[in-house]
Amino acid sequence: LGRGPLRQGITLPTGAVWQPAMWVFGTYRTALQSFDGGSASLSEWAHRLDIFGNLRLSGTERVVIGFRPFDETGNVGYNFRSGDGWKSGFNGTLEHLFFEGEIGELFPSLDHGDSRAFDIGFSVGRQNLFFQDGMLINDNVDGIGLTRNTLISSRITNMRITALYAWNNVHRDDNTRDASAHLVGLFTEADTPFSTISVDLVYILAGKSTGDAFYASGSAVQRIGRFNTTFRVSTSLPMDGNTSASSRGTLLFNELSWTPHHGHNLFYINSFWALDRFSSAARGPSTGGPLGRTGILFAATGMGQYGAPLDNRANDAFGGSFGYQMFFSHTRKQLIFEIGGRKDTNKIDDGAAAVGLRYQQAVGRRFIVQVDTFGAKRQKRKDSFGGRLELLVKF
Repeated sequence: LGRGPLRQGITLPTGAVWQPAMWVFGTYRTALQSFDGGSASLSEWAHRLDIFGNLRLSGTERVVIGFRPFDETGNVGYNFRSGDGWKSGFNGTLEHLFFEGEIGELFPSLDHGDSRAFDIGFSVGRQNLFFQDGMLINDNVDGIGLTRNTLISSRITNMRITALYAWNNVHRDDNTRDASAHLVGLFTEADTPFSTISVDLVYILAGKSTGDAFYASGSAVQRIGRFNTTFRVSTSLPMDGNTSASSRGTLLFNELSWTPHHGHNLFYINSFWALDRFSSAARGPSTGGPLGRTGILFAATGMGQYGAPLDNRANDAFGGSFGYQMFFSHTRKQLIFEIGGRKDTNKIDDGAAAVGLRYQQAVGRRFIVQVDTFGAKRQKRKDSFGGRLELLVKF
């Protein structure tokens, strides 16, 4: 990251050589947004700042620290419709602080010929977990993980196995921190000549009020002809009955996308079927429900109080979305048109259908302007609509 000869670095007693370098990066988001959910409405000026410090020690070892001071536990912004007005709840909550590396590189004297199985990656501290595209886990937890990569056989080009234990800061399916929860997980992913297959198993140990629960999820990602496809099945099984933190259910999810001939635009069809009430093993406060992957009509914005146009909880329902993504100006501009809906399967008449638009444009090298709008029709409830204008800055 500098000019001139490379420094010799610092030689540790283990034989590893570190050349420390520190840099800061992140994103800042600010948005004017208005949302009418039928029963309540809001208009606000919301902010979000994700800022990270990365201390690179070597090619495999680093320390990462991250904060989200504007909106994670505090709330910085202005509410136009309530009496709250301006809010200035800045906070210094630690979002990320972890050390990661590889045992073989950290202790090179254990294997001078680099021929033994010491290339085991590890990370310890408060870190983001994101498994099954966020449907199974999407949370920042305090934990330790060990990963063995590059496992090869005659039918598998690469396989990864990760064992994980998290002892603190686990948020359950209701997006609320469970102080009693401990998470144990085994995560695998294998590349075959025809598909990428993953199987993940998680067990949550918790107090009586939130309950222990077991989770399993599997997926296959592949290309079939001209179509990109993903098939996913996930199940949740509480040990002592349903609670606000976990519930019994199974989620079937499918993604299908393709690009028309002689073009760069994209069509996609995503669908789901939730049997009973599937719950995620861990979900952060701003991640919404497990169905956010279905499309822009289901996704949480991750800032402020702007809700998803369609419910993203996987409770006794089926539905999906159909979208068309268009690119302009060498992909610096894009427009997404999407229609979607969901229908209950437990006869409570809680169905809904919606139409949404999203326009994004890059400005210079560090700025993105985004405009969202939607309208939704709901059974036995008032119609819903909303819109937002966001500026994102990368630094």
